Amino acid sequence: MLNFDKDRFIRIQSGAVAIAEMARPLMRDLLAKGMERVYFMGTGGVQLLTLPAIDLLQRCSTFPVAACHPAQVVLDPPSGLDDKALVIIPSLSGTTRESVDLLAFLQARGVTTLSLTGHADTPLARDATHTFTNFAEDDTSSESFYLQTQILALALLAETGALADHDAIIAELKTLPALLVAAKETYEAQAAALARSIQNEPWHIFTGAGSAWPEANYYGMCILEEMQWIRTRPVHAADFFHGTLELVEPGVSVFLFKGEDALRPIGDRVERFVRRYTDKLWILDTAEVELPGISPRVRAMISPIVLATLLERLSAHLEVLRDHPLTTRRYYKRVEY
Repeated sequence: MLNFDKDRFIRIQSGAVAIAEMARPLMRDLLAKGMERVYFMGTGGVQLLTLPAIDLLQRCSTFPVAACHPAQVVLDPPSGLDDKALVIIPSLSGTTRESVDLLAFLQARGVTTLSLTGHADTPLARDATHTFTNFAEDDTSSESFYLQTQILALALLAETGALADHDAIIAELKTLPALLVAAKETYEAQAAALARSIQNEPWHIFTGAGSAWPEANYYGMCILEEMQWIRTRPVHAADFFHGTLELVEPGVSVFLFKGEDALRPIGDRVERFVRRYTDKLWILDTAEVELPGISPRVRAMISPIVLATLLERLSAHLEVLRDHPLTTRRYYKRVEY
């Protein structure tokens, strides 16, 4: 496979799954100490990677959970940020400016924090109340953060009595890294062909529903916009018929991501409409990916992870065809604070 290190990928994703050994004891301890609410506060695209975990908690439990933007919290914090709260702060670099500022703000209020980082010797890893560090880089971070945050959610569900089969789910997740490599290998030729088809497209609509939506939003914003300077319009499939449908016409590129949860029919509706009006509909459907040993319940949970792992192959080919490395930025180092 183009620009892919199999052993490195398995090592990183296995490290993400391995936090399950620490996550449940941590949640048990925090609950015993009086934790009453959880917030996920990531900056930029990494916050999108926490949305499946938040959705899992909200669907399966009444335990209070919310998502907040760090830059907003330090200016106008929500109620409940006190010693009864846990704030989970994901950051690949461990140095994200808004998140570092947030950590200092939370510490001053006595809030318990848990950082998820890709690098150990960094402000967020060193200074958070608790930290899980699993080395990753841009090409492997999506799956890693999806896995870590969902594993934390599963641990909380188990410790609050809302999940009876925690250990069985974790056992399935432990097999996932190797299965994702097999999925990449199977998709490689399709990824190369898709990259050739879209390399010169000026813009794309990205859409999906349920667990597929965070990855649609993430790929449009963080990969094509930030890393390839291609304009995108991410829109939730439930909102597609309330504005964005009027942009669809022959020649318009539309990406539809389909997962395997209860909200899949919303994406099906978009597909039926778009097929009538453009010849450039690109569908990534996790139901087409073979994942031996993964139950339907867990497949629904990991749909965004599967999408992310397939899209990494698309990105690998796209950066070569467009002669634009994914690491190239215009303004990343010039943002003024």
